[in-house]
Amino acid sequence: MTQEADPKIVVIFPTKNEEETIEHVIRTARKSRYDPEVIVVDAYSSDRTVIIAHDIGARVIEQGNRMFPAKGIAMKKGIKEAISSNANIILFLDADIKNLTPEWIDKLVDGCINCDMVRGYYERHARDAPVTKLIAKPMMRVFFPELSHFEQPLSGEVCARTEVWKRLLDQNPPDGWGIDVWFLIEAAMAGYQIKENFLGTKEHTSFEDYREDVGKLAKMAEQVEFTIIKEAIKYGRIDLHKDVKT
Repeated sequence: MTQEADPKIVVIFPTKNEEETIEHVIRTARKSRYDPEVIVVDAYSSDRTVIIAHDIGARVIEQGNRMFPAKGIAMKKGIKEAISSNANIILFLDADIKNLTPEWIDKLVDGCINCDMVRGYYERHARDAPVTKLIAKPMMRVFFPELSHFEQPLSGEVCARTEVWKRLLDQNPPDGWGIDVWFLIEAAMAGYQIKENFLGTKEHTSFEDYREDVGKLAKMAEQVEFTIIKEAIKYGRIDLHKDVKT
């Protein structure tokens, strides 16, 4: 489906304590030739993230669940807010990207004009993305082999037409870290056209944090694994494990 000549684009940044990069990512996103509106969905940051975002004119909203701040909650809240803004295309970006460029937004939106969903992927550091390498991709190869070609099923850079987000939102997405791979699986199972666009190398502040904090990685891995298992049960894929060589 082709969008109108000048579609309204909304860029959403889920945040928590991103004062180091928030100004950079907001100002960079606004330099896109699509002139997007920027929404920050904050998980009750204790630093100056919200103050900075407000000061440079972004629309800032809270996740809405102080007791359980989570990425899935932030994404769902962001989608609802963007829908209320009459967005045609909604784009999520991680807020901790140090080398974000306007071209990233342009590439993702360009791809989405004649496609349902576009996901960003990158040249990864050798020790980066352990949850992707050890959990997400192996489990996708077993339970959803038709989706195993996606390089980064947990990518935080994802763009889709608003009607796609609306349909997915109605399917009760998970609240936690599993939401990225959930969106991929559910969009594919709904028959939407999905592609990946290469965005180069991603430098982000959370790389060192997650590489060094085994507890954070374990929590993320657990939520991603649980999400894929639930999706495999939902779509009758559990029996595929019989074909795996041990």
